[in-house]
Formats: sequence, C-alpha cells, structure tokens
Amino acid sequence: MGMPATGHRWTADEVRALPDDGNRYELISGQLVVTPSPRGIHQVAVSEFSWRIRSWLERTGAGRILASPADISLGEDEVLQPDLFIYRTATGKHLRDWSDITALVLVIEVLSSSSARYDRQVKRRRYQRARVPEYWIVDLDARLIERWRPDDERPEIIGERLTWEAVPGAGALELDLRALFAEIWGDEPSPS
Repeated sequence: MGMPATGHRWTADEVRALPDDGNRYELISGQLVVTPSPRGIHQVAVSEFSWRIRSWLERTGAGRILASPADISLGEDEVLQPDLFIYRTATGKHLRDWSDITALVLVIEVLSSSSARYDRQVKRRRYQRARVPEYWIVDLDARLIERWRPDDERPEIIGERLTWEAVPGAGALELDLRALFAEIWGDEPSPS
C-alpha cells in the first residue's frame, strides 16, 4: 500500500537521492509517497493505452507520450511519477531533460490497491491545481475511466467510448473502452 513518510518535509533532491530499490517514490506537497512495483495487469494496461495513444499522436502531432519512471515537477519542489503522460516541449523536439517539458497535456494513472487513494485525491488535486487539461484515472476492475479537468468537482465516468480532442481541428482520439479493457484482461472475443 502507498505509504507517506511522516515527520519530515522532504525535498525533491532528497527523493532523487533515494536508492533504486523497486519502489516508486513521489514527492507531493512535501509528502513522500512510496508505492511498490505494480502488478503485471497494471503494466499491461499502461502498455495498451500507450500503444493506442502513440499511434494517434503520430498522426496529429498533439504531443509525445512517455511512461514512468519519470521526474516530473509542475513548478514546486516535487517529484511526480505518472503512469503515462503526454507532454510538449518548447521546441517541439524530443525530450532531453525533465525540465524540457513545458506542458503536460494529459496524465493517466492506472489504479493499484497501493496507489488508489493518492491517485484519486492527492495527485488529482495537484494536477488540477497545475491546470493539466486532462487527468484520467483508469479503474481496471470496474473497466472505466474517471476523467478530470481542472475545474471539475466530480469526475466524468466513462465506460464505453472515450473521445478526446487535444488540439482543435487535429482529429479526436477515440478509444473503445469495452474493447480496450477486453484486450487488457485477455477476454475471449464474443462469438459472432
């Protein structure tokens, strides 16, 4: 389970100096959040989402996608490790350093039992405060996405088809969530 380290206000430099021990370390508002490596199904989901979104990004030029580990900071002394994120750089060229990111366009977190509370509360509020245009929380067990935007007080719950247009006029990303979750879980196709 994700555990905050208590009693000490951490800095990003201290977090970056922690050993590479298989845990994920994030720093949000001075709070160190430690989560273990995710389950296999989590990584399958990250891979499937990444593959579908990357194909769309290549056609539209709306940004580039990466998966953590990362070292994202939104202007505070922090270290964020989103599962997936679409970003832009000032030059539009490939990322060299984390500081090259000038905008996060979309952040995606796939829920794990160890991270659900932080993804839905602490991290969501941080991304909203930073005005990240879209924050998706993927609930594998419920087979849905909670879609958050900066001013939302409640998420939009999407279970069938997700449509997202990052750049007006560039064409929308359309995800058939039923098919995507079936692929992630390895469900047998329905007989015709």
